[in-house]
Amino acid sequence: MKPGQPLIFNIRRFALDDGPGIRTTVFLKGCPLSCIWCHNPESMDPAPAVAFYPDRCILCGDCRRICSEGAVSMHDNRRIKRQRCSACGRCADICPAGAVELLGRYYPARELVEILMKDLIFYGTSGGGVTFSGGEPALHGAYLKPVMKELKKKNIHIAIQTSGMFDLSAFRSEILPFIDIVYYDIKFIDRHEHEKYTGRDNITILDNFQKLAGMPDVRIIPRVPLVPGITATVRNLTGVADFIKSAGCEYYELLPYNSGGIAKRHSLGRDIPAVLNGIRPDVEKEKGYREIFARCFSARVHASSYFTERYHEVIGGLSSRFMQR
Repeated sequence: MKPGQPLIFNIRRFALDDGPGIRTTVFLKGCPLSCIWCHNPESMDPAPAVAFYPDRCILCGDCRRICSEGAVSMHDNRRIKRQRCSACGRCADICPAGAVELLGRYYPARELVEILMKDLIFYGTSGGGVTFSGGEPALHGAYLKPVMKELKKKNIHIAIQTSGMFDLSAFRSEILPFIDIVYYDIKFIDRHEHEKYTGRDNITILDNFQKLAGMPDVRIIPRVPLVPGITATVRNLTGVADFIKSAGCEYYELLPYNSGGIAKRHSLGRDIPAVLNGIRPDVEKEKGYREIFARCFSARVHASSYFTERYHEVIGGLSSRFMQR
């Protein structure tokens, strides 16, 4: 791997929640934000990372024997001494139980396209396609451009999930010509709250959103994470709803809080932000957040019902086809 090459930490096939139809989602490493609730904390750093899963470990000691840097301790529940680890991946290669995993691999564009083409029949049958996520995929426009160009030769539907923290000029030239849907995160309306919880203010994010939403050929779906007590407050939700509505968007998505990032932080040897302690997914509270947001939104706009309905259409259609065989 050469310095600066973008790394992919997961390619998830048969995804049903990253856009219409059956999709393959490509997760790239590197993000300009550091959201404390991020459910993919392994995506923040563009460099490779080593994860350790103690529940899989069989205490064979192979990882300690293979490590030339003395970065493995069998007496530490976290197993890896992070200050010594160079993320070379030798321990992951030798682990017989899959307790150690190297996150982040470079795929040449041609290899990635070949992988994505394997599910071409499912894309066509379900109205699905490929979604690029992260991290922040817009950081890697020069890498993604030839990949997306090849996908478009097969008329594959392409979506991108973005934080909105990108250079708009580069985004328009390298990515936007190939994208069918832009899923765009709007986390906060207040710049100070955004900086407090993500590490960066949201001036560029809101500005990029307004400009993209004003382009006639761009389909943009704003997404709002519902993190209790953080993004999910009356003040923030009403502010975000007003902002999205004023931009002329017809659909939005409210994302339920995903606590999976806590376990992933453990596996990466990272501390858990204290503010997340005690926060748990709550169906009733989430329902209340959704009602607050909906009341602030235009009566003619329906929250993400488009894709919910499309999902049931796709699954129902596939079921009937298979039943007829």
